[in-house]
Formats: sequence, structure tokens, C-alpha cells
Amino acid sequence: MSPNIDLRLLRYFIAVAEEGHLTKAALRIGIQQPPLSQQIRVLEKELGVTLFNRLPRGMELTESGVALLADARAILAQLESTVAGVRRIAAGKMGRIAVGFTESASLHPFVHSVIRAFRAAAPDVALKVEETNTHELVEALRQKRLDLAFVRSPVGDATGLTMETMLVEEMVAALPVDHPLAAGVRKNGGKGARKGGGNNGIALASLAEESFIMTRRPSGPGLYDTIIAACHAAGFSPRVMQESSKNLSTLSLVAAGLGVSVIPASLTRVNAEGIAYLKLSDAPELKAPLHLAYREGEISGAAALMREEAIKLGAQQKRH
Repeated sequence: MSPNIDLRLLRYFIAVAEEGHLTKAALRIGIQQPPLSQQIRVLEKELGVTLFNRLPRGMELTESGVALLADARAILAQLESTVAGVRRIAAGKMGRIAVGFTESASLHPFVHSVIRAFRAAAPDVALKVEETNTHELVEALRQKRLDLAFVRSPVGDATGLTMETMLVEEMVAALPVDHPLAAGVRKNGGKGARKGGGNNGIALASLAEESFIMTRRPSGPGLYDTIIAACHAAGFSPRVMQESSKNLSTLSLVAAGLGVSVIPASLTRVNAEGIAYLKLSDAPELKAPLHLAYREGEISGAAALMREEAIKLGAQQKRH
């Protein structure tokens, strides 16, 4: 039969072996000598061997004791390593994490900052990232292929998922740089025309007769529906003449002069030649939220740590 050995007995054994004396070992462990002597005899009985030669002035390891000492140290070291490892996993410092994001979310500096902060806090965690549309991200969360996802909005039924709003940004108009409505931007110079409209602003209704270029709804249903609703509120239905699969493609089509678009303000950081970005002065409902999505009641240590970093950075942005 296998011996029934308490790990505490191995710790007592190691202390006596290293001190070579019961009294010194008892002081080191913090118990009385008689109970310690009794525990050593319990260990010897369980193993069926003599571990120590009892000398007038100490304890000397037998050949069996010498063999056990090396293994006992290895067993306790492995146990400590295992305990430390599982605690690091629970704290999000070890393990793996799979994170997804939509294209528009991936281009937002907030997402980059969250990932950098997480990597600094947990460099030993294996990180996998995936960029796809919102619908596929939601399904990947449900199927446990992803732990977290940065999305603009859920698709249809979001049952079983928690959606935390990290930030909300404005949306702006993107026009070809030679568009008449961009004249005020052009006066500020070419660089300003490409990267931002400063204090220049236009009414959304002024785009009523324009050809719209939009990113296809399956790629970003939240932003798509928000733009359509805002146009209706401004008194017109947008004439969507071109649709693209990605926001960067949308901007390329705008730069080519094929139409106008409405995009999250964070996309104005894209260094696209030939585009003027203008604020929209009459569409307060045109907002682009950024959510962090994860499964309800189920979040790993690494995912919890990344969520913590995201909340911390989101709070900093709100203060500024």
C-alpha cells in the first residue's frame, strides 16, 4: 500500500535533516521537541524505514534518509512552483488570452494603449489577437474562442454577454479635399486638409445631395445604423452609392473623389492624402461608442486583468 504522507511531515523531516538536531529543528519550525520527534517517527513508520541514526548529540541521516532528503526538497519545490503558478494564472500574470476587435476599434489609440498596458503588467501571458466584424466577434465570444472583444455595438441578441462602454467619441464628415464644403479647410493648408478640420464644421443636412460611401453593415452594424438614423433625423435619406468592407477602403474611395462619408473621429489619425475631415455641427446623436465585450459570469484571470487596464485607461481619458 502507498504510504499516507502529509507534506507537513516532509517539511519537518527536511528541518531535522538540515539542522542535524531535534531541538534546533523544533526552534526553527516553531513547535516543541517531543511532538517533532513523534512526527519523525510517524514518517518513518509510514515509509517502513529508518531515516535517522539517533546520536547522543544529534540526528544523523541514514542512507535512506539521504535519498529522501533530495526528493523531499524537489517535491516541496515543485509544490511551491505549482502554487505560485496557479496563483499567477488567477491573477492574470500567466496563461493565455484571446482578444478580438473590429477594424474601427483596432485603429483607435485606446485599444493600442490597453494592449500595451496589459503586456507591461503581464509579459508572460500568451496573447492572441483577431480582427473581424462585430457579428463574428460576438459568436467567437459565445464559442469561447475569444475571451474579450472591443466592439462598437453587438449584433442582434447579446444574451450571455456583458458589454461595458469604455468611451464614446464624436463622428466627423470625411470629404474629398477639393469638395466645395472643404474650402475652409483648404485655406488652412494641405496638411490640415488631410488630418483634420480644426474648428471648421458643417451641418449634416448639407450632405443630403451627396453620394455616400459607407462601410458595409455586417462589418459594423452599430456605426452603420447610427449614421442612417442621424441622416433621417436631419431630414434626408443618404444616397449610399458605394459600400466597402473596411473603413480604410472607405477612406480611399473618399480620397478618390467618389463620395463622402461619416466616420469615428479616431479614424482622422489615418494619414490619408486627399481627405478633409470636418466636424458636424447639428448631429449630437452621432456618437461612436467603444465597448468591451465578454461572457457573463466567466472571465479568466488574464481577461480580468486586461479589463482592469481598460477601465483604468478609460477613466483617465474621461478625466482629460
